[in-house]
Amino acid sequence: MALVSINQLPESILLEVFTHVPARQLLLNCRPVCSLWRDLIDLVTLWKRKCLHEGYVTEDWDQSVADWKVFYFLCSLRRNLLRNPCAEEDMRSWKIDSNGGDQWKVESLPGAHGADFPDPEVKKYFAASYEMCLKSQLIDLKAEGYWEELLDKFRPDIVVKDWFAARADCGCTYHIRVQLASADYIVLASFEPPPTTVHQWNDARWTEVSHTFSDYPPGVRHILFQHGGKDTQFWAGWYGPRVTNSSIVISHRVTRSPAPSVAPP
Repeated sequence: MALVSINQLPESILLEVFTHVPARQLLLNCRPVCSLWRDLIDLVTLWKRKCLHEGYVTEDWDQSVADWKVFYFLCSLRRNLLRNPCAEEDMRSWKIDSNGGDQWKVESLPGAHGADFPDPEVKKYFAASYEMCLKSQLIDLKAEGYWEELLDKFRPDIVVKDWFAARADCGCTYHIRVQLASADYIVLASFEPPPTTVHQWNDARWTEVSHTFSDYPPGVRHILFQHGGKDTQFWAGWYGPRVTNSSIVISHRVTRSPAPSVAPP
């Protein structure tokens, strides 16, 4: 019996096969095989199928997508890049920049003179003291799977969120600073609003802080996230701001005109 080449299969069957091949293998190993495979792997149809197969979109998806291949990779990489955001692992993964007063402490929600968090899945928070308490994480985007051309040509939105609250019986001052930096740590974009002061005898309500970096300069390789604060009464203990559920997510959205499609290394 004569051998039959896989390329003799109908293109629809080849596309179905490629739908189930891991995306990086498609681009790195399959695409260079021959011109037929290259052309099929470059089809918008394939990447739409892969997005449907992975659940990134539904059949009734009606939002505009400029580049389905880039959209697929951004969806596959999408997650919270901050580790231990809700204090479930005590202070693990956080760099302590300032540890004033009685230092940082992890407490369980709602805490003394506190309020329930909007998301019942969040069980703990970090509490600051009477002198400045700051903690941070530095994210290496290449180590997290984002390659240079994707970051520089498409510059997907970077969404930062944080939550803070004061004790009802004590005021506090809350600080946040987020910087996008180059490979050699030159700051290319920054979010650092003025400190927020919550006065004594408040409702202890949790407040969300949100910022989206869009159309930032090319060259971003690191993200620095820092937050914290102190109380306003200078009381011993942990009467400063409470912080939890922090997140940095690189969105599948691109709020700029994308360049031609690129492949990962």
